[in-house]
Amino acid sequence: MILKQFEVSGMAVFAYLLGEEGGGAGLVIDPADGADRILAEAEKNRIKIQYILNTHAHVDHVMGNEEMKKKTGAQIIIHEADAAALTRIPRAMLAMFGGRPSPAADQTVKDGDVIQVGNLSLKVLHTPGHSPGSICILGDGVVFTGDTLFVGGVGRTDLPGGSWPMMLRSIQTKLLTLPDETIVLPGHNYGAAPTSTIKNERLHNPFLK
Repeated sequence: MILKQFEVSGMAVFAYLLGEEGGGAGLVIDPADGADRILAEAEKNRIKIQYILNTHAHVDHVMGNEEMKKKTGAQIIIHEADAAALTRIPRAMLAMFGGRPSPAADQTVKDGDVIQVGNLSLKVLHTPGHSPGSICILGDGVVFTGDTLFVGGVGRTDLPGGSWPMMLRSIQTKLLTLPDETIVLPGHNYGAAPTSTIKNERLHNPFLK
């Protein structure tokens, strides 16, 4: 698997490019900005982007959907519980972040669904708490945690639809049960390092004590 991490936008969002080794099908996760950088890397690795996968519908993660879809024709995928919110972001908020409205989702997913991209299989883990439809994406030895789990931190729960008890339950039952060596790939560059492991977060994340 080809995996590239990009820090994009003024909110230090991590966008990800995944593709088949040697070139082929691929997808992007949370392309909030930096479409040309991501597409240049995709072209370099001969990756054809088929899907745009959003971990949730908050503006800072979806404001680049329109540009990415326009330039690739990729289908937008989001959890069914966040699908309506994807197209209801107030224009004032979009203006504040310098983003564009997202097109509607082409597909919705639920817990346990598998997204097949060429020979890559990605499992959807529904992890509500940051938003009702927040998801984490489990790949081969890696988990993309969006705004559910950061390196040494967790996502906020004070926004509409957020719930700390629900988020803690999501982390404990869906993430901390993964193998220790699973690499954590968060939705923001808010920690001491850009990546971590499930073991490290279980042992050292102060929010999980």
